[in-house]
Amino acid sequence: MSNNRVPMTKQGEQALRDELYRLKSEDRPRVIQAISEAREHGDLKENAEYHAAREQQSFVEGRIQELEGKLGAAQVIDVTTIEKTGKVIFGTTVRLINMDTEEEVTYQIVGDDEADIKEGRISISSPIARALIGKEEGEEVSVQVPSGTVEYEIDEVMHI
Repeated sequence: MSNNRVPMTKQGEQALRDELYRLKSEDRPRVIQAISEAREHGDLKENAEYHAAREQQSFVEGRIQELEGKLGAAQVIDVTTIEKTGKVIFGTTVRLINMDTEEEVTYQIVGDDEADIKEGRISISSPIARALIGKEEGEEVSVQVPSGTVEYEIDEVMHI
């Protein structure tokens, strides 16, 4: 595994820890029980329940390893403890005004695993986040999108 640290918000870290706990405390024991019950049904070569349970076990164990790796590489950033300078940084929530339509949008800049556009969380590696990082309230930003270029004004930078 590389030494590259992956930025993550405190909420993102907690979500991964919660999923890991559930996998280890609920899913893993349930799958082990299913394998045990399927073994009792006899011939394992033609036992669909056994093969399905083994496949589920493989998925659970793979996801546990993946989450442990992500958490091990995480650089957790708590934006609420960072001095408010009005600059857009990882973890900040930014209210933007579309210069053409006057439409307001609000995004929080988060790690790749936390991004969910429906929830207003965009990845640090997304084009809009890359255009915003380092800019300040009141600045105008051009963002290249599939349909062309969108001009935004940074209305507010929040540390929430």
